[in-house]
Amino acid sequence: MHAVEVAHLVKEYPEAAGRPPRRVLDDVSFTVDAGESLAIVGPSGCGKSTLLNLIGLLDEPSSGEVRLAGRAVGGLPESARAALRAELLGFVFQLHHLLPQCTVLENVMVPTLALPSGHPARAEAAARAQALLERVGLAGQQAAYPGVLSGGERQRVAVVRALINQPKLILADEPTGALDRDNAARVVDLLKSLAAENKAGLIMVTHDQALAASLQQTLTLN
Repeated sequence: MHAVEVAHLVKEYPEAAGRPPRRVLDDVSFTVDAGESLAIVGPSGCGKSTLLNLIGLLDEPSSGEVRLAGRAVGGLPESARAALRAELLGFVFQLHHLLPQCTVLENVMVPTLALPSGHPARAEAAARAQALLERVGLAGQQAAYPGVLSGGERQRVAVVRALINQPKLILADEPTGALDRDNAARVVDLLKSLAAENKAGLIMVTHDQALAASLQQTLTLN
């Protein structure tokens, strides 16, 4: 099954009166299957993060279609988009965005708050969080606060947080940009292996050609 289908996606932004709109994305199409990975590469300003925002239901295209796990998502009200983000998507950003006042375990559990009370992923979340933290080598850090963790450890917490709701698709926007090369490689390997184990698609925006080459597909934007 396709984790995501993107068909003829176009995104334009209005310019000053009398000027044509600025086209950031022009007729972009691709698919990513469950357990498959895709790198999005290209120069700054080519629309990589814009494309990720469209797939992540944080913005809407000017034309074209996005389908998540077989569901058409165009034209949905924000409440429905928010529900789909919680159910189907996991986000990892360049900066981990952990809550400093919350422990590692509490940070991991934050996305479960957006799920309906009876959702099966929510009922099993605590046990899954502990298992995932052990899987990434942080079993002894559940009660720690982000301020005492290294940069690589914080990003591993962010990866676990992205997986806690068992998403169909993981979206990673420059997830290694703030890490040294060794930690960057570890985080990418972790994302790939956990996505494959959980049968989730993985889309990663990166400037690093070596990291991009380690994923199964590459989409180059100009």
